Amino acid sequence: MQPKFAANETTISEFILLGLVETPGLRPLVFVLFLFAYLVTVGGNLSILAAILVEPKLHTPMYFFLGNLSVLDIGCITVTIPSMLGRLLSHKRTVPYGACLTQLFFFHQLVGVDCFLLTAMAYDRFLAICQPLTYSTRMSQTVQRILVAVSWDCAFANALTHTVAISTLNFCGPNVINHFYCDLPQLFQLSCSSTQFNELLLFAFAFIMAGTPMALIITSYIHVAAAVLRIRSVKGRKKAFSTCGSHLTVVAIFYGSGIFNYMRLGSAKLSDKDKAVGIFNTVINPMLNPIVYSLRNPDVQGALWRVLTGKQSLA
Repeated sequence: MQPKFAANETTISEFILLGLVETPGLRPLVFVLFLFAYLVTVGGNLSILAAILVEPKLHTPMYFFLGNLSVLDIGCITVTIPSMLGRLLSHKRTVPYGACLTQLFFFHQLVGVDCFLLTAMAYDRFLAICQPLTYSTRMSQTVQRILVAVSWDCAFANALTHTVAISTLNFCGPNVINHFYCDLPQLFQLSCSSTQFNELLLFAFAFIMAGTPMALIITSYIHVAAAVLRIRSVKGRKKAFSTCGSHLTVVAIFYGSGIFNYMRLGSAKLSDKDKAVGIFNTVINPMLNPIVYSLRNPDVQGALWRVLTGKQSLA
């Protein structure tokens, strides 16, 4: 490989992504498994979107946010998996410097929106259960659109900041990334210049993008739990908790894997555990979301059945 000097003093023009496995005999199996996971994820989330669009019962704020979450899940897995599958097919493991930073930008853009949307969904549950009399006015269509727009704007600022900041670093070799997509921890390890500012920036934005939303989610559900426990009917309590259970499951998986991934920046060596966490972030989470939200929800199940069979809703 011939080094190429860029205007920002970057001395390499491409990175080498080792991928999930280095044994050639396992690559066909990995290709089939991840192609299947990609098709299932995209198909599942498109089905959720179709169900929300065709079923009048699902034209509510909660499902408006869920529909947006499905779009994000499709985007998140599309940013990482198709390129990995392409490298498995072509047996070419190199990725251009610009393509690596582009992938990093879109990945952080989509994950950032995810953080805020999960918070908006928690706020929706708080209003629906704790403030039912003012719910329709405080969660109007205008408010819903503003929440989604602000989520995209904040995530864009976060992703752009990290992408610009990392583009100022020098990469003079080695250029081997022990992962299947480009992300900040892996690129930090390859930089020839100090990454202290970048890491401080990551932690600062993590507090804004993840810490604050997480605190708001916890606060919302403390109020929700207190309100639900005041309901005398066991059936009423069960119904109220069931509307929150799916969202809490998704929040736990999303933040659990995210915290593990980005709180290990000081590790001397990134291991295969990071690849496993990467699979959770980019494949398992988007694939599980449609299952989690439809598993115990008869309205979603009924709408999905009507989408698959082509029957019209009776509502």
